[in-house]
Amino acid sequence: MDPNVHSAVTLIHDTQSLIPLSNHLKDEDAILLLTPGIVPQVSPLNWDPHTPTSDPFEPLGRALAKHQHRVRHVPYIPRNGITETHVVHIRLAAVVIFVISGPPCHGQPSQVGLAEITKSLCDHRPHLVLSCCRMQDVGALDKSFSTVIEAPGFSPSTMEAVADILFGKSPTPPDPSLQNLIPPPKTWRIESWHPDRDVDSILALWRECFPKQFHLTRYLMQSVLRRDGYAMHYVVRDAGAAAGIVGFCATYTTYADRDGERLLGSLAALLVHPSYRRRGIGLSLHDHALRQLSRTRGVCRLQLGSTFPRLLYGLPIDSPAEDWFRRRGWPIDASSSTPGAGHEITDWLLQFKDSPLTALIPLNLTFRPCEFHEFDLVLDFVDRESRRKGQMGWYDQYAKLAGSMNIRDIILGWEGDTIIAAALTYCRNTGSPAAEDLPWAVTLGDDVGGVTCICVSDEVPNAANKRDAIMIRLLDSCIRLLTEQGMKKMLVDAIKGGEEGFQSMGFHKWAKYRDIWRNT
Repeated sequence: MDPNVHSAVTLIHDTQSLIPLSNHLKDEDAILLLTPGIVPQVSPLNWDPHTPTSDPFEPLGRALAKHQHRVRHVPYIPRNGITETHVVHIRLAAVVIFVISGPPCHGQPSQVGLAEITKSLCDHRPHLVLSCCRMQDVGALDKSFSTVIEAPGFSPSTMEAVADILFGKSPTPPDPSLQNLIPPPKTWRIESWHPDRDVDSILALWRECFPKQFHLTRYLMQSVLRRDGYAMHYVVRDAGAAAGIVGFCATYTTYADRDGERLLGSLAALLVHPSYRRRGIGLSLHDHALRQLSRTRGVCRLQLGSTFPRLLYGLPIDSPAEDWFRRRGWPIDASSSTPGAGHEITDWLLQFKDSPLTALIPLNLTFRPCEFHEFDLVLDFVDRESRRKGQMGWYDQYAKLAGSMNIRDIILGWEGDTIIAAALTYCRNTGSPAAEDLPWAVTLGDDVGGVTCICVSDEVPNAANKRDAIMIRLLDSCIRLLTEQGMKKMLVDAIKGGEEGFQSMGFHKWAKYRDIWRNT
C-alpha cells in the first residue's frame, strides 16, 4: 500500500476510545457499514478514475472483513434518509460506521444530519463517522460524534488504509488546524431561565447576535419572553463570561386550532455568544429544547421560529446557521413544493404617503370593521380558513379578542351576508393582545400599526380572478382604520408570495424568513 495514502487518513478525535475496534468486538459481533448510495460518474466529488463504476465503498467492506468476518454493508440513499430497514440493521450491529461522501446535492438532506439521526438510533452501540472529504466542505462534525476520521476520498487504497487504522495501525496525528475546528468536548449544564434576573443578560446576548434591525427594548423583550404557561426558556451559564449567560434558547407552545387539543411548539430563538460558538452549546440547547417540546402533551408540530408570540417568524434568509439547522433534521429546501420546507416569508412595511392613489376595482363587496354581534361568525370563518391553509395559531389570535373593545380592530370583507375576508389590525396602547404578541411594529415607531392573520376565502365565486382585488380592498380598509388611530405606517407580517402586488401598493420588504416546520 502506498504509505502516502495511509498518512493522508486522519483521526480527528476519538473521545470514546473506540479505536482500535478489535478491543470492542467479539468474534460473533457484526459491524454495520452505512454508506451513501453513489456512483462516481454522477458524484464527481473526490472521483478517482481508477475506482470501479460499482459501489465505491465495496473495497472498505472487504477490507474491514479481513479484520472482522461479520460486516454488513448497507447503502443509504440521501434523498430517502434512514429507513426502517436501516433501523433493523442498526439494532443487530455491535458497531456502526457511518460514511459521509460530501455536502448535500441540490434537494437532498445533509449526510451529516442523517449521521446524527443514526447516532440517536444507536443507543449504547458505538458509532463513528468517516468523512471521505474535507470536513470544511460539510461543516463542523461537532461533539455529537465521539469518533471522527477524515479521508481524502474513497479510492480502494484509501478505503484499505481506513480499515487498517480502525483496527489498530497508528493513524496520522490530527493537524493542529483541524483541532481548532473542533474544540475539546465539554458538557454544558442546561438551566431554565430566571424571568427576573436573566432579562438583561439575554437582551445583551440578543443584541450581540442580531443586527440592529432586530433589536428590542428591555420592556419588549421581557414582555415577549414572559408568558406563563406558554413559554419554556433555557440558558447556559459560564462563570468566566462577563455577562454570565453564553447561550439562550426560547421556546413556546400555543394552540394550533379551535379544538384546544393540539399544540404547536416553537423553537423561537437559539443564541450562542460569538466567542463561545463551536463548543457544543447550541447543540445542547437545541436537543434539550426539542426533547422538552416533544414530551409536552398535545404538541403535534414544531416550528423553527415562532408564530405567536413573535420573536422571529423563522430563520432569517441567508442566515449562516441555515446549514447547521439542516443538519439537525430541519427541512430547509426552498426548491421543494412541500409547505414548511423553507419557503420565503416576508414582512412588508408601508408608509401611507407612499401608497398610490388608485381607483379601487369595483366589486359587489363591503369592507368594514367587525361589529360585536358578528364575532362568532368571524371565529367560524377564521377556523375554517386556517385549517384549510395550515395557518396554525391564527384562530387563537382572533379568539383572544373575545369580550374586548378590540373586536373592532378586525376588518371584514363581506359578499352579501357571507364573510369572504378578514384581517386583524393592531397598534400600541390600545390593549390589543396582537400588539403584545407582535412587537416589531412598535420598534419601528409610535406611528406604526400592524396587520396580521389575513384570511381570504377560496370559496368566493371566481376566487382566482378576485383574490388580488379582495386583498387590495382589505388592505385599503386596514390603512383607513389605522389612519383614524393616528398611524402613518403599517407593517404586514408573514406573507407568502404576492411580491409584485405588495410592491405595486408601495410596500417595501422589512424582513425575510424561511418558513420551517417539522413533525414531532
